[in-house]
Amino acid sequence: MSPEFEVAQFRRPNKLVSALILVAVIVIIVSILAFVSIVYISGDQAGIIEKKFGGGKIPAGRIYAVDGENGIQARVLEPGWHLWYFPWQYNIRKVPLVEVREGFVGLVQANDGISLPADTIYAPEWADPDKMQDAQYFLGEGNGNKGPQLTVLKPGKYRINTEVFTVTSAPITDVKTGEVAVVKSNVGERVAEPIESDSGDPFEPQRLVKVGQRGIWKTALAEGQYYLHTKAYEVTLIDTRQVKVSYTQEKEAGERTVNQPMKSINVRSSDGYTFPVDVRITYQIKGKDAPKVVATVGDADMVLDKLVTPKTRDIFRNNGEKVKALDYVQNRSEQGKQSALMLRESLVKYGITILEVSIGDVGNEETLGALLKTQTDREIALQEQETFAEQQRAAEKKKELTKTEQEAEEEKKLAIAAYGVQVAEEEKKKVVIEAEAEAEQIKLLAEAKAEAYKKIAEVIGEQNAALIEIMKIVAQDNIKITPEVMVGGSEGKMTDALMGTILRGKIGSDTGAVK
Repeated sequence: MSPEFEVAQFRRPNKLVSALILVAVIVIIVSILAFVSIVYISGDQAGIIEKKFGGGKIPAGRIYAVDGENGIQARVLEPGWHLWYFPWQYNIRKVPLVEVREGFVGLVQANDGISLPADTIYAPEWADPDKMQDAQYFLGEGNGNKGPQLTVLKPGKYRINTEVFTVTSAPITDVKTGEVAVVKSNVGERVAEPIESDSGDPFEPQRLVKVGQRGIWKTALAEGQYYLHTKAYEVTLIDTRQVKVSYTQEKEAGERTVNQPMKSINVRSSDGYTFPVDVRITYQIKGKDAPKVVATVGDADMVLDKLVTPKTRDIFRNNGEKVKALDYVQNRSEQGKQSALMLRESLVKYGITILEVSIGDVGNEETLGALLKTQTDREIALQEQETFAEQQRAAEKKKELTKTEQEAEEEKKLAIAAYGVQVAEEEKKKVVIEAEAEAEQIKLLAEAKAEAYKKIAEVIGEQNAALIEIMKIVAQDNIKITPEVMVGGSEGKMTDALMGTILRGKIGSDTGAVK
């Protein structure tokens, strides 16, 4: 074998080895490069990319790269393995996901984008919030606006480029039972400046606008939770329950707590007395009136401190100046009614409904003690006079009663006497009638007897008839005729004798003599 052949045989394997070595080196290098460029993003992270070179310059007016320019990239790395992010070309910063906790909303501030539209301080709300969260889309074809975003993030976790977007949390708008939320919107259509109303009140409801317009919405939000941008929409919670306030020396249990103690209202009367008056009022802000209250006054504390309390004190003081102290004390219910009417008329235009006004204690020993004592003494004197007058009236009544009783007794006697006279007259008439009847009877009997005697006399003669009658009387009255009658003589003489005997017997019978 020739030496040339041996050399050729030896070189051929060397070239192959070299090629293999080269491939191995390349593989090793590539592997090293790949290993060095590998970036891993976990599920609870986002990768912020910063490109150091090889991409060109970011367009003027922009801060973040959208098309691979040098600088912080708009897009972020999703969870997983990512190659070719060489540390000498890229700086990868892993950041946690943005979390919005329950009960909060995420307020988004875009650090790059096109300028906001004229006369706006918040970027228009996005119809698709997910597209807003994609910084590359937001800064690219989405033409997102730089500055505060009206779109908010609801509770949850978000993979957001925290370089492009700054997210802060704010409590949600939570309207509880017994409340309404009045919204003052700093975004939306701007309405024309309000024109003063006919009433002359510059705070009349022209200041209120429709929902969605810029200004105070005329419709309040009812009970519930709302995901509002709390800076774009300023919310004032108004308590719609009844509020009882006592302007008294001592606070009652269950009354509303205020920043400063509510003292009695000092009233100065027309006759120069200054005295405290305890006043209790109950008022309410109804849901439909809450926007008007916010537009004209402010929140609930301002309603009490800046409106209700000053108005109440002014009205009671003004009414007190028109009457005397004693009249105020004696007619406090009327004073309460009058002040309540004026207070209702004064506060209703602000959206406040007065439900009740009452006056408690008026004055005290220090302010009205002397006046009240004088009045008490006067009342006692008047009561004593009234008592004496009543006693006098009672005596007069008793006198009249006695006189009436006497008159009644006399009338009774007169009535009895008159009745007696009537009875006597009637008895008299009775006696007369009986006498007349008896006389008539006797007359009739006499006439009958005379007629009978006449008939007998015609038959037997008058003397015999007379003798028969005499004998009837003798037999009837049991008159003794023996021996006086036994005398001789004529017939006429015997009759006369019998008549005399009969008369004597009659006379003896009438006088009680023995027959």
